[in-house]
Amino acid sequence: MTVRLRAHHLLCMLTFVGEGYNPAFIENYRGIAKRLSAGEEIELVSGPDDICAPLLTQEKPHCVGASVIARDEAALTDVGQVLGRDISPGSIIVPDAGLLAALRGRFASGYIRQACRQCDWEALCSRIADDHFTLPASQPLLVVSGIAD
Repeated sequence: MTVRLRAHHLLCMLTFVGEGYNPAFIENYRGIAKRLSAGEEIELVSGPDDICAPLLTQEKPHCVGASVIARDEAALTDVGQVLGRDISPGSIIVPDAGLLAALRGRFASGYIRQACRQCDWEALCSRIADDHFTLPASQPLLVVSGIAD
């Protein structure tokens, strides 16, 4: 199977610790994190993705706002630079320990944080990156290929 992700969620997945907009969102995100940890590939999509799914029943879903679309554009550029290639909707990315380490390193240094500017979760993600992506076992981070970063 393939996990469908919008571009800025490539950054969000680096710091996911079991917090989110509501219980359904969190449960869904945990399932996606497990799938990515098991090595499922990622297909980039334009607009709402597998992570957004539980929010799409809301009257005005956060996932379709202009600021979210701008985050996607910034993330495409930043993550593409880390990958060394242009990426766009339809691109396939295989998450592995090396990619996760490279993305987390660049994220912690601020190199790929343009999409995070003025995000409601920016402070939480910054704290996680500042703590070198380590948290208590009760709040597991994404693990790929058996290696936690």
